[in-house]
Amino acid sequence: MQLAEKLAEYVDLLQYGDLDQDVIHIAKQRVVDSMGCALGGMSSAPAKSIRSYAHTLPEGASTIFFSGKKVATDVAAFLNATMVRFLDYNDGYFSLEPGHPSDSIAACLAVAEAENLSGKDVILSMVIAYEIQMRFQDAATLFRRGWDHVNYVTVAATMAVGKLLKLSRPQLVHALGMALNGHIAMRQVRSGELSGWKGASAANATRNAVFCAYLAKHDMTGPSAIFEGEMGFFAQVSGAIDLDTAHFGNRQSQDFRIKAAKTKLYPTNGEMQTAVMAAVSLREKIGSLEAIESIRVDTTDVGYKFLAKDKAKWRPETRETADHSLPYTVARALLDGTITRATYDVAKLADPQVLAIIDKITVHEDPVLAAQMPSLANRVTLRMKHGESLSEELGTKENPRIGLDDRAIETKFRDFAQEHFTEKGIEEALGACWTLEHQTGIGQFLSNFELGER
Repeated sequence: MQLAEKLAEYVDLLQYGDLDQDVIHIAKQRVVDSMGCALGGMSSAPAKSIRSYAHTLPEGASTIFFSGKKVATDVAAFLNATMVRFLDYNDGYFSLEPGHPSDSIAACLAVAEAENLSGKDVILSMVIAYEIQMRFQDAATLFRRGWDHVNYVTVAATMAVGKLLKLSRPQLVHALGMALNGHIAMRQVRSGELSGWKGASAANATRNAVFCAYLAKHDMTGPSAIFEGEMGFFAQVSGAIDLDTAHFGNRQSQDFRIKAAKTKLYPTNGEMQTAVMAAVSLREKIGSLEAIESIRVDTTDVGYKFLAKDKAKWRPETRETADHSLPYTVARALLDGTITRATYDVAKLADPQVLAIIDKITVHEDPVLAAQMPSLANRVTLRMKHGESLSEELGTKENPRIGLDDRAIETKFRDFAQEHFTEKGIEEALGACWTLEHQTGIGQFLSNFELGER
């Protein structure tokens, strides 16, 4: 049996009743976090561009987040997922390949609404999306071969929405063949000066997944042996992958990968989270920033290659470049003592104070830190003018702060929501998320997030 067939079998067999209450609750946490992030990305330039296009289209079956307007399901998935992703604040998972498994949530909601399905259906499809994407992330690296991690989003989202569409096993295989063969994403989207497409790349993967799943439902057939074929995914993109779906999460093990997704503490690239923590910690130990003679950041090969190597990362001109710039982010953390949504406002990028700090920074690839991957370790060292050196090294494996409880996730949501909703509206929106398994209609669920006085 080929891998696509094994994935189809797994997806076909998994049912909502196979999920325990812990897994269901974690899925609801992911929805709260993602809807908050979407509020934060709602007014972004990429979201505005896509929304402007969406408004030219006829009415469809799926709701644009925070509005009563409905558009074609694949377009709703695309726009809504871009909102979730824009701030780089939605959950993340780093293994052999980095990624954001919550990228598929918007597509699950869009298809479930279009098909008149329930909150239970959404939860099951989410668990499938997380399971497949994260298992692929555990299995093979794409970025070192020049391909983007959203290729795994394509696989995961196709299987998730295929479950919602009740595709047969052969139809799931065909949907996956179409989605992967026609939509391979390059890593160039995260190299050099970054554009608005950085935040839309994963969303586009889910749009392609929705489109191809619907085609398969109407009996379109896709390329065969999409993974193992002579010119298939293994040969052209990932290299050989050994995935045994028998070891995926199931009723007996409850070892679903959604449990390993991490909530971000800061709205910035995942590989930089511990660098921010280290810089903030050091900031608390010094007086004036003028006392710093030099700043050394030691990071992994991944951190160096994608966050510091390019010239653009040392003088970022776009928000997308800045939130993938290790020098800018460390400098800002030292200057402000934190990283917030406002950190990457374009007006702040040329701040003379932050540029002066950047000019004191050097970034080095440390093989010892790289060997700790996927711990995402970073070390920040300040050499003071009076001769003392202060250093802080942190990794995610040993740092329990990478991951938040219900109260902290609600606080994160409220930080976004208070700009748009009354307190009553916030409580209604949160209540809808925490009772998602009892929601009988996704359109009604999303109406809890419509903007306006409530």
